[in-house]
Amino acid sequence: MYGWGWHEQGWGAGAWIVAVVGMIVFWSLVVFAIVMLVRHFGRPAGTGPGVAPPVDNALETLRERFARGEIDEEEYQRRLALLRQKP
Repeated sequence: MYGWGWHEQGWGAGAWIVAVVGMIVFWSLVVFAIVMLVRHFGRPAGTGPGVAPPVDNALETLRERFARGEIDEEEYQRRLALLRQKP
């Protein structure tokens, strides 16, 4: 009858420490995997490696104003030349 208790056989009293550390490692790996999946699949379209850089906002605004007819071609060309001179 003696020897069937928790302390007499197997891991002994330290088994709960191994179990706790094992669970911490397990759940850490699960959280890490979820974070990596969200980072990989959750990024917005058009961001990430291999994507062209965004268009210059000033140039885009100039093009939109010209397309809407707010400025004429002469003004568009003059401002376009100024924008392209910027370093």
